[in-house]
Amino acid sequence: MIYGILAVVFILFILFCYYQNNKTDITEYRIENKHIVNNIKLVQLSDLHSKPFFKVLKKLKEINPDAIMITGDFINDRGKNKNKMFSFGKELLKIAPVFYITGNHERRLAYFEDLMKELENLGFTVLLNNISEEIINKNRIAIMGLDENQADFEDYKARKNGTFVYKDMKPCFEMLSKCCGFKLVLSHFPENFEYVKENNYSQYDFDLQLSGHAHGGQFILPFIGPVFSPGQGIFPKYARGSFGERPKLIISRGLGNSEFPLRLFNHPEINVINLIKPQE
Repeated sequence: MIYGILAVVFILFILFCYYQNNKTDITEYRIENKHIVNNIKLVQLSDLHSKPFFKVLKKLKEINPDAIMITGDFINDRGKNKNKMFSFGKELLKIAPVFYITGNHERRLAYFEDLMKELENLGFTVLLNNISEEIINKNRIAIMGLDENQADFEDYKARKNGTFVYKDMKPCFEMLSKCCGFKLVLSHFPENFEYVKENNYSQYDFDLQLSGHAHGGQFILPFIGPVFSPGQGIFPKYARGSFGERPKLIISRGLGNSEFPLRLFNHPEINVINLIKPQE
């Protein structure tokens, strides 16, 4: 009898874990902006970590975005499922143009440069500290992708010891300041928006930053919130949701997992950002 009960409990636990890791939430944001003359729908995907979420494609077809933003860790640092992720990327491109930045996992790959070329050949717009000026639905959009390359294992040690020095991305933001229209920044690391004192991004003139990396804190505990994020530590502030008005930060909880295999009360997430013409 006891073994039967244990077997049922074990099966229920496995089903619970599967649900937590695979039930996908859609979070919508609405941003009015003077540079928007025709409404735009953007989708943000982040931190897939080599998990080809093919059922996400069905949701994206229903959403019908004007553009897709991938904010890093598309492929993990072991290069797992690389060809499957390329197949997934091809399907994304059938839905909308894809703009991509690196995360810390891609940066750890020995064949990083080759991977960037492969993604470009696939059709992704790969942004490595540069800007793509686009016309989307008759709107001028300047999309800047940052390649901070700040989360190698040695960087984590330096951060723990208090000796880590964040990059000064001011030259990139100076380039962005010369662009016209809506200014969008893609940065893998959400803490760089405000948490970094002298080199924080919120001091610059742009409209919106999209980030990932924190995985929603991996666990989200009732009445407590996100539990842990690399780079921020215990109970991270910048793990989900939005911060600020202009510039505004939106953080994706991500879709996949990294080394830790389980999410808890923290489902995979697709962010839908509606850029809206101001009401008259």
